[in-house]
Amino acid sequence: MDQGQSISPEITFDEFLKVEIRVGRIVTAEPFPQARKPAFKLTIDFGPEIGTKRSSAQITINHAPEDLVGTLVLAVVNFPPRQIGPFRSEVLTLGVPDANGNVMLIRPDRDVPVGGRLY
Repeated sequence: MDQGQSISPEITFDEFLKVEIRVGRIVTAEPFPQARKPAFKLTIDFGPEIGTKRSSAQITINHAPEDLVGTLVLAVVNFPPRQIGPFRSEVLTLGVPDANGNVMLIRPDRDVPVGGRLY
């Protein structure tokens, strides 16, 4: 949802529970020059239950690859994989717009175990 758009229709709590939002730690972050919009290819560790997954993230304005490794992030882990050019994105890494509409990652402000579910 872009800034200034109206709120989406209501959903039930049961519908919300279907969305698996988990904490993961970025293992690698590298440029993704083949993407239509500037992006990074991320490899994220979600712990033993989910494992390591990959994500394409359009976060190049506010984040640098060398600063992302080791960072905790939140991601939706139960969407179907999406092919983005030559890259298969397996999870949706979550962010919010800054004052200029550029993506800022949503991150826990303290160290928490990977794989933890948002509730």
